[in-house]
Amino acid sequence: MWTERFEKAPVGKFNRDEYSRDRARIIHSAFFRRLQGKTQVLGLGESDFYRTRLTHSLEVAQICGGVAEFLKDKYSDDDKILNLIPDQNLIESIGLAHDIGHPPFGHGGEVALNFSMKENGGFEGNAQTIRICTKLGEYSDEDGLNLTRRVLLGLIKYPGYYSSLVKKELYHEGNGLNLDSYVPPKCLFDCDKKNVDWILEPFTNDRELFMNSFKEYPKKHHKPIYKSFDCSIMDLADDVAYGIHDLEDSIALGLVSESMWKKKVVSKLVDNLKKYPLASSIDNYTELLFSGTNRTRKSAISKLVHYFIINSRVEKQEIFTHDLLDYQAKLTAIAREELDILQEFVFANVIKTPEVQTLEYKGQQMIVKLFEAISANPSRLLPKKYFKKYNDQNENVRIICDYLAGTTDDYATKLYHKIFTPSNGSIFDKL
Repeated sequence: MWTERFEKAPVGKFNRDEYSRDRARIIHSAFFRRLQGKTQVLGLGESDFYRTRLTHSLEVAQICGGVAEFLKDKYSDDDKILNLIPDQNLIESIGLAHDIGHPPFGHGGEVALNFSMKENGGFEGNAQTIRICTKLGEYSDEDGLNLTRRVLLGLIKYPGYYSSLVKKELYHEGNGLNLDSYVPPKCLFDCDKKNVDWILEPFTNDRELFMNSFKEYPKKHHKPIYKSFDCSIMDLADDVAYGIHDLEDSIALGLVSESMWKKKVVSKLVDNLKKYPLASSIDNYTELLFSGTNRTRKSAISKLVHYFIINSRVEKQEIFTHDLLDYQAKLTAIAREELDILQEFVFANVIKTPEVQTLEYKGQQMIVKLFEAISANPSRLLPKKYFKKYNDQNENVRIICDYLAGTTDDYATKLYHKIFTPSNGSIFDKL
């Protein structure tokens, strides 16, 4: 059941593990390789050190594997949980593919495409991941990367459709120069419902609750509540990578200082009635992180990642009838708070700084203008294979969105200048 695919894989003399096959398909996919040219936090070209979406995905996969191995040891006497914990190829496949749908220019590119698609089903990076894996990937004409059902289930981070979660009254048209209100809902695309239904086919009794449960906010889109067990491991690993590895980038590149760290992180961990465990060794972490040498900084980062891995656990929700939905991997409550402090520090002192936001905004505006130009001139500006799809699907602008979402930061920048900068571009520049 869980190793089934849309299309059956060919059977040869050597029977490969199905999740090993998934892992190989993801790694060799052009969509995965393009992640090396997509922004994680910092703009490409800023340094040869910082992380891209590709290196981030590799780290998430590694942490996923670490969490799974720790949980197997922790619950070695509980056969029910032990049999549920995914093997290495399965969980690493989910970690490797989890960001495969994210567009160029990070969050800015995502908002720009959602703005451009506001009347046509919207855009969201996690939803595009499912779309690539089930429809756009190169291993099948109709079924994308044609991954196993369980890997696809692990990639559904937000089980709910755009039309059910979006609050369009939050969108403010303006003049396109400020797109802050066009942050998309975390979702799946309505146009991919057929494939999502296939993924969720085994959950006869739980599907409606899984797909139609969300938190409501007065000034935000609705947000789905549930995820599968495998996805909860990936989500935990993603948070650790964001809070720890992106912290390493910011320190190595001098974006945050030791005094900022002590004021915004150390003080919260030490001067707190909750007695955070990290506080007992925070002076040592601080010394290693800000030593100025790569070796000692790496040592601190490794120890921090290990700390959060060994503070993971499995909980049963008592909500769903199927164990793959009812069991969840989580951090202990206190470790979750500690990680939140680290994530908030990175968000406030790196991601939201004017320096980073200026680069994100520039990329955002390029995507908007590219979408407008291509939509008005599809026969002239779309590559041939995309124009054929566009025509075959009755001038479906989702095809234009797919094209731009699949580009790298560098490709999108070159395309922008090829179209809009008179002195740039050549007929020998292949699209």
